Amino acid sequence: MSNTPHTLGEEFPGQIEAIHVLKASDPDFARVLEQYDKINDRIHRAETRIEPIGEDVEQSLRKRRLALKDQIAAALTRN
Repeated sequence: MSNTPHTLGEEFPGQIEAIHVLKASDPDFARVLEQYDKINDRIHRAETRIEPIGEDVEQSLRKRRLALKDQIAAALTRN
């Protein structure tokens, strides 16, 4: 999906290079990024009605995406 909102580039403007460096050097960080992308894509598919899901499931996914975003921000701050 080329027009998925909440991409890492939108969420962390100016930090894409730092994200790539950290992803290459930290396997745990790479897994967090992978989880973020998967959940973000799933939310986008639900929002666009490509793959409708229950409201409670969507809300849970949004909370998980936010927690992952917090983990990413914390990792970027540490490095």
